[in-house]
Amino acid sequence: MPNYEIWTPRLLAVLRIVTALLFIEHATMKFFQFPAATPGLPSPLPMIIVVAGVIELVTGLMMTVGFYTRVAAFIASGEMAAAYFMAHFPKSFWPAVNMGEAAIMFCFIFLYISVAGAGAWALDTARRPALA
Repeated sequence: MPNYEIWTPRLLAVLRIVTALLFIEHATMKFFQFPAATPGLPSPLPMIIVVAGVIELVTGLMMTVGFYTRVAAFIASGEMAAAYFMAHFPKSFWPAVNMGEAAIMFCFIFLYISVAGAGAWALDTARRPALA
């Protein structure tokens, strides 16, 4: 039987990096309209959207490189929970109807990362192996 456990920290790192890069994309859409503008956002951006974008950008960058990953993931998870209940849930109970699936997925992936740690290939691991 192959030893699949050696892949766990590597795949955790891939999950962390890919999810964080997707999270950063939401910030770049808000601030730089890249790769496209976020649909329906007014100009100038309301303060709550600016704060959300800053959280997405900063925590996304931190998680991408694995720097204070647990803290960044916990903050990002909370932001996504708040985003879901403030922006999506009032439209409908059902996530497929209220377009809230991404917020729920981000929330729970980040919550998992906040407990599991950064995995392989992280500055946290290089700083202090116990944080990984």
